[in-house]
Amino acid sequence: MRGGTIAVVGGSIAGCAVATAVARAGAGHVVVLERTRGRLADRGVGLCVHDERAVELRASGALPAGIEAHRLRRRRWVVRDDAEGAGGRLLWQQPFPFHSYHWGLLWRALRESVPDTVVYRQGETVTAVEAAGSGADGRDGARVRLAGGSVEGYDLVVGADGYRSVVRAALCADSRPHYAGYVCWRGNFDAARLRELGALADPVPEAVTTVCFPGGTCVVYRIPGPGGPRVNWVLYAAPPQDGQLRLDDPTSFPPGAPTPGLAEHLDALLEREFPPYWRRALALTDPADTFVQPIYDLEAARTAGGRLLLAGDAASVVRPHNTSGAAKALQDATALADGWRRSESFEELLDGYQRARGAAGRELVALARRLGRAQVERTPAWAAMDGDGMAAWWQGQLDGAPGIGGRAMSP
Repeated sequence: MRGGTIAVVGGSIAGCAVATAVARAGAGHVVVLERTRGRLADRGVGLCVHDERAVELRASGALPAGIEAHRLRRRRWVVRDDAEGAGGRLLWQQPFPFHSYHWGLLWRALRESVPDTVVYRQGETVTAVEAAGSGADGRDGARVRLAGGSVEGYDLVVGADGYRSVVRAALCADSRPHYAGYVCWRGNFDAARLRELGALADPVPEAVTTVCFPGGTCVVYRIPGPGGPRVNWVLYAAPPQDGQLRLDDPTSFPPGAPTPGLAEHLDALLEREFPPYWRRALALTDPADTFVQPIYDLEAARTAGGRLLLAGDAASVVRPHNTSGAAKALQDATALADGWRRSESFEELLDGYQRARGAAGRELVALARRLGRAQVERTPAWAAMDGDGMAAWWQGQLDGAPGIGGRAMSP
């Protein structure tokens, strides 16, 4: 297919990848509508991409070459055991063939890869989308309504606008994120500060360490950063039951904004449950680099239809345990570009995308739910686990899936 006008709602990782993919595939005019006026590169902290997914995505052109990344080789599961010392007791190790990235550095590379022919408009908030009407050339299309009141028509509107997608609300209004029953605390700090911890400083730089405790887990790993290596951590647990968090909407306390009560709750959890080394490591995080995010998931009833199409978190909200969010967004963009080249009409394009990416999103949501139940909602008696028990427990979560990090795309 050649030509056509495309609006991409959202200009972060998924939005940049989609805009680049359809422009390269032959779209006539592509516009990105991003509501944020400032630097998106300041958002987020760490993420990981499976090595096999990265090879696939580089080959497709969805993942630009040369992005700084930190290689990870294994995952260590540890539990507090005062008899074993400050680092806790090692329960199990497993291969972990991933590279970690800094969200801002990844977004910057994707943004720089967007072709000059794409119009990237910041400060444009889309308030509503209509899946019917006249497209830019008189054919059936879709319209977007902007906060200023203007309405623009396009042949296709792609929702890359995340958890609270306006495009998803138009395509399948009954598909909304559901609260999983727990939250994650996130933070990061300068890796050089690990020297303050003494002899155990940075014991395994190529590993992800998962600290296990009753009712949760905390994942700690290195990432590159704009000013040098950083340590990124994500702690999953139930929230305090005092009404400090809104749990009816997929929102979060931004960096530096958690209340004193939430900070005290986290401090008490670390003191009670963590091996001393890992408690002291997380305490190196500045309050300005700490935030809290309720965990949600969602399976969209449809990912395409009526000249509307969903990509990334707009199409499926997957709990972070699966370590697949960035790869999935880039795979969505790749699938859209492949479909564009093969299709002779928008209807054929939308039908093919729905078949290819709808099932992929549902699989990721289901696996992440199993991982969340096992690692947060219904944690085992960690202190009683050994290597064999951990391996069996892990396979039970996978339930036949080949692993975490997402699957290879279908040919």
